[in-house]
Amino acid sequence: MFFGAPNSVLMTLPRLVEDMFATHKSIEARQLTDYDVFSKKGGISLDRIVLSKSLTDLVPISVSVPLVTEPQGQADFIAILDQTLLKGHKVLAYAKPGAAVLVVSSWNPEELLANLPPESAEVAVARQLRVFTINAKDIAGKIAGAAGPAHDAVQNVVAHLAFLRLYLGNNATEDLVVKAARAVYDEAIQGFPLSKIGAHAWAGLQEAYVATPEATEAQAAPLRPFEVNAIAVEAEDGETVVNGTHLSSWHDAAKHLLFPSVYAPEAEPSDELYPQIPELRPEIPDRTFLVTCTVNRRLTPLDYDRNVFHLEFDTSGTGLKYEIGEALGVHGWNDEQEVLDFCNWYGVDPNALVTIPVSADGDQLHTRTVFQALQQQIDLFGRPGKSFYTDVADYATSPVEKYALKFIGSAEGVSTFKKLNEKDTVTFADVLRMYPSAKPPIEVLCTLVGDIKPRHYSIASAQAVVGDSVHLLVVTVDWVTPSGTPRLGQCTRYLSGLKIGQKVTVSIKPSVMKLPPSNMQPLIMAGLGTGAAPFRAFLQYRAMLASKGEPIGPVYYYFGSRHRHQEYLYGEEIEAWIMDGIVSRAGLAFSRDGPKKVYIQHKMLEDAEDLARMLTEQEGVFYLCGPTWPVPDVYNALVGAMVKNGGHTEESAGQYLEDLKELERYVLEVY
Repeated sequence: MFFGAPNSVLMTLPRLVEDMFATHKSIEARQLTDYDVFSKKGGISLDRIVLSKSLTDLVPISVSVPLVTEPQGQADFIAILDQTLLKGHKVLAYAKPGAAVLVVSSWNPEELLANLPPESAEVAVARQLRVFTINAKDIAGKIAGAAGPAHDAVQNVVAHLAFLRLYLGNNATEDLVVKAARAVYDEAIQGFPLSKIGAHAWAGLQEAYVATPEATEAQAAPLRPFEVNAIAVEAEDGETVVNGTHLSSWHDAAKHLLFPSVYAPEAEPSDELYPQIPELRPEIPDRTFLVTCTVNRRLTPLDYDRNVFHLEFDTSGTGLKYEIGEALGVHGWNDEQEVLDFCNWYGVDPNALVTIPVSADGDQLHTRTVFQALQQQIDLFGRPGKSFYTDVADYATSPVEKYALKFIGSAEGVSTFKKLNEKDTVTFADVLRMYPSAKPPIEVLCTLVGDIKPRHYSIASAQAVVGDSVHLLVVTVDWVTPSGTPRLGQCTRYLSGLKIGQKVTVSIKPSVMKLPPSNMQPLIMAGLGTGAAPFRAFLQYRAMLASKGEPIGPVYYYFGSRHRHQEYLYGEEIEAWIMDGIVSRAGLAFSRDGPKKVYIQHKMLEDAEDLARMLTEQEGVFYLCGPTWPVPDVYNALVGAMVKNGGHTEESAGQYLEDLKELERYVLEVY
C-alpha cells in the first residue's frame, strides 16, 4: 500500500513498482488506485499493488479487494509518501503483523517517533511492525541539486530503491538492490549513475524502533481511517478538485447562498421552544446561546492595578437555563486590531475568503473571510504546543529556522519549549514572527493552529433570583514577560471591552460547586478575589428562601483580597446580608491593610470550634474557590480545628476531609 498526496512528486512511485513486478513473467501485478478527497486538503491517494504467483484473467477492483484494518490488517508493506498522514490518519492499521513500513519524510528516526501518535505506536508494537524512514528529497538534493525534473526523478528512484531493500528483506545487499532496479531503470537517471543513487539510498534508510507509548491523561484526537469516496481528483477541465481547507472566492460563497440545499444538509425539524441556532459556533458540540450584554461595571477604582469587573447578560428568548454554581463558557474573539496587524504582516488580504473545517476534528466545512476566521475561530494568539513547531518547520525556507523549529518540537528541545511556553508565554503569532521564513499558506495555518477554546467563569447569580439574566465576576489577566513584553488574557480582554447591547456566544458547563440537598445544612464558603463569584449565587438563593420565611442553616463567609477599600467585591451586598442574618459570620481578610498580613486561614482559625462542629456534627459543607496557593493552609486550618475541637488526630482529621470529598462536602474549585 502506498499512501500519498495525489499530485505530489512521488505519485509515480506505485506505477514504477508495478512496472518492476510486471517484468517477471511468473508474477501477476495489478495496481488499484483509490482516493479519499474529504479527510485532507487536496485529497489522499491510496495505491495498492496486488501480486499473484500465477497469471489470471481476473482484474481486481477496489470493491473486490476491500480495505481491512481490524483485527490484523492486510498489507505486507506500507509506504507513507506524505508524512502529515502519519499524524492524522490510521495508516498503520492496514499493515499485517510483521509488515515493513516506509515513511518517506524529512524526519530522522527520533523525529518520526516524536510525531507518531500513541494509537499508531500501539499498533506498531502489537503487530511488531518494522518502521523505516528515508529523506528522499534531501538525498535527491545532494545528487541532482535544486528542484526540477532531475531532482524529482531521483527522488522517486531513491524511494523505489528503499522499497526494494525492504522487499528483499534479509537477502538484500546494496548491489542486489541496484541490480533489481535495472529491470526498470537505465544505468543513469537524468545523467546520474544508478549505482551512486543506490549508495545514497542504502545509507539513508534508517529504522525507527517503536516502543509502547507512555500513558498520558491528555486525550489525543482520534485518527481518521482512509475512506474511498472518489475515483479521481481532477475535473474534466483539468482543475484539481479541492476538498478540505482552501482559499475560496466570492463566487463560491455565492453558490452556497443561492443553492443552500446542494451545499448543506437541511436542518432537522425541532419542536424545542428555543432551538439551537446552527450558525452559532457550529464547531463545538455544546449547546450555545447568544446573550446580550446589559451591564459592564468596574468594581475596583480606576487607579487600582487590578481591573475587576461585573458583567450581566440578558438571556431572554434564548432558552438558557443554569443551576447554582455552574460555569458560563464564553466564546471570545481575538482583538480586531491585532488580527488586522497580523494580516498586514503576513501579507494576506483580510477580506479574502477561506474555506476551513467547521471544527478541528470534523469533516464539515464553511467559508469565511480570513478576518472572520482569525478573529472569531482560529486561536492565533493562544499558546502553541510542541507539534506546531514541527508542523510549521516544514514551511520554513531558511535552513537555520527550519532546524531551530524542529529542535524545539523534538524531545531534545523540551527545555527550550518550556521556556517559550511558560516564561515567555509566546503565542502562535509570536512564533511566526520569530521565524518569518516559516509561512504556511493562510488556509493551512488555520488548520495548524486550531480553534479558540471557550473560557469558563463561575456564574455569580442564582437564576431563581435574577430571572432571564446571568452574572459574571471577572478580573483582567495581565502580566509582563521576562523580556518586558506586556501580555493580556485573550478572553478577559474581550469581556472587559464589551459594550452594552453587544452579543456574546456562551455555553453552560456543570460544576462541583453545588448547594447541599438540605437548606438547613451549614455552608462554609472561602473565596479569594473573583473566587467570590459562586458564593454570591449561593447567598442570593439563601436570601430568597429567607425572604419567603423558609428556615435556612448558618452561613460562614470567608473572603480575602489585598485591600478592603479597593477590592471588597460585592461588599455592599455582603454587608446587607450580614445585617439581615443571611451571613452568620463573615471572616474578611484584607492582607495589606494592616501591619501584619492576614489571610482567610487566619480568620478560619478564629472560628475553629464552630467549623469543627459544623463539619463533624451538623453535616456542614465546606467550599473553597479561587487560586490554588491557599489550599494547603486552608486544609491545615480545618485539620487543626478538628484536632483541637473534634477529638481527631491529624491523621484521622485528614482522612475525615478526604471522606467529605467523596460526599461532596469538601469542595475545591481552584485554578
